[in-house]
Amino acid sequence: MTQLTPPQDCRDMDALRAEIDALDGRLIALLTTRAEYIDRAIALKQINGWPARIPERVEDVVTKVRNTAGAGGLDPDLAETLWRQLIDWSIAREARVIRET
Repeated sequence: MTQLTPPQDCRDMDALRAEIDALDGRLIALLTTRAEYIDRAIALKQINGWPARIPERVEDVVTKVRNTAGAGGLDPDLAETLWRQLIDWSIAREARVIRET
């Protein structure tokens, strides 16, 4: 994985956009990996007879994301909004496999 150029070192919009595009590619790769972990969670939940949605776990994940975002300088509300959508998508995907409604 190549090193990104720091934003302040991008000399023009083309260079800046290229870095954003590269970063977007990394984010997609990370989200793909996260989805693979969700696939494993589906299998483990089926083995254990657990439901797709475990509310306590959802709130634990959101709390951790908010804290990490805030500590890293990202708006915690933005992070929570993004993660709740990601979590909802993941749970819906799990539920389809686990055959919940």
